[in-house]
Amino acid sequence: MKVISTAIPDLLIIEPKVFGDERGFFFESFNQRQFSELVGRNINFVQDNHSRSVKNVLRGLHYQIKQPQAKLVRVVQGTVFDVAVDIRRSSPTFGQHVCVELSSENKRMMWISEGFAHGFLVLSETVEFLYKTTAYWNQKFERSIMWNDPKIGIPWPTEISPLLSEKDSNASPLSHAELF
Repeated sequence: MKVISTAIPDLLIIEPKVFGDERGFFFESFNQRQFSELVGRNINFVQDNHSRSVKNVLRGLHYQIKQPQAKLVRVVQGTVFDVAVDIRRSSPTFGQHVCVELSSENKRMMWISEGFAHGFLVLSETVEFLYKTTAYWNQKFERSIMWNDPKIGIPWPTEISPLLSEKDSNASPLSHAELF
């Protein structure tokens, strides 16, 4: 695996070693020992999630205020514009974000540590998105930050009218959000 550092140390882009030929490809999508070495600590994933979305669906920016989840995210079909925002008040990168295109073609993954809000915009006709989490989902603790908060300034890739859930339509700006 190859690790690409980002401007925020707790966010990593991971490129697996892919073996391919005319028959197709193979890669190890997760190896506990290697992954723990890459992130510098032992990680225990407790939940795997799989979502399917259509073009222009925007999910996020989500996080859990208690039982914070670290996530390892990837796309198995399609393409997304993936975003993580540092919402740790004591962090020198508070309010900053990292964006990356994840696709079934590039096979990249993003490691998102605890204390970040996460979201993605579907760029392809459909997408299948997988993510592993270090804490169980708990609706009582789930929160959302506005996807287009000008204080965060995420450079979404196109002029979009995103398809949002009711929860995401009613999300708080960063300045009013419950944070870490």
